[in-house]
Amino acid sequence: MRCPKCSSEDSKVVDSRQAEEAIRRRRVCESCGFRFTTFERIEEMPLLVIKKDDKREPFNRDKIVRGLVRSAYKRPVSSEDIEQVVANVERKIRQLDSNEVQSDTIGEFVMEELAKLDDITYIRFASVYRSFKDVSELEELLKNITNK
Repeated sequence: MRCPKCSSEDSKVVDSRQAEEAIRRRRVCESCGFRFTTFERIEEMPLLVIKKDDKREPFNRDKIVRGLVRSAYKRPVSSEDIEQVVANVERKIRQLDSNEVQSDTIGEFVMEELAKLDDITYIRFASVYRSFKDVSELEELLKNITNK
């Protein structure tokens, strides 16, 4: 790390601490003794979502949150529950070892999490996500839920 005072490349870390989404390091220049602070952040690959029409757009967790809030309207699902679902979904996406993911995959991950959380919220989300054509498709989903 280059010293901001003398530009020497010889510095030593004297203290490291976890800061918000970064590591804070206190350093001292071994040439001039100047103390300075650096921050290290993990650089994550930006996630791209491949939509049904093959367009690509950046992953936006707020879209998932909005969909879940609508699905959980007047249900016993807390904002912490919603945040946990979104965190679990994002973790699963990042474990795919790819910076591109199909929107269908995201929807399936959300439905897996909702199935564990609340049946009505799950059905509401599924009815929008799967775009049921008729009542028979909804009946099939209800049979699957009741046969857990």
